[in-house]
Amino acid sequence: MKLTLESLKSVGAFTGRPVEKEIKWTQGDEELSATVFIRPLGYQAAISDVTALNGKHDSLAGRIAASVCDENGTAVFTVGDITGDADPQRGALDGRLTVALLAAIFEVNNLGKTTSSPALKSSGTNSPSPSAARSRKRKKD
Repeated sequence: MKLTLESLKSVGAFTGRPVEKEIKWTQGDEELSATVFIRPLGYQAAISDVTALNGKHDSLAGRIAASVCDENGTAVFTVGDITGDADPQRGALDGRLTVALLAAIFEVNNLGKTTSSPALKSSGTNSPSPSAARSRKRKKD
């Protein structure tokens, strides 16, 4: 494939529109829900990951800030909004809400599929021996 914008579009190499998700979390004794939009992982998330590797910000806060957006794809949070650095009096984003957002990000980027455990290899103790019943049909000459 020749690398062009058209060839990349044809193979789905761009993240596209945000995905609408319903999230739920508890705040004290109350169960809350909200509709959020999650941008599939792309350029913004990659830049955030590299910035986090360089110690510039928290990696999970960066992932949330890069992924949670409005229906038009505009970011809802900054990293500072999530960590509490933007407004120390307000503090950091609630932990249960953080987990709900991360779960939604995971679902969008893994299409809701869970990975199965790798298949266990047999020890061979229940395997038939190599000399076990072979077909007794005669070969035609």
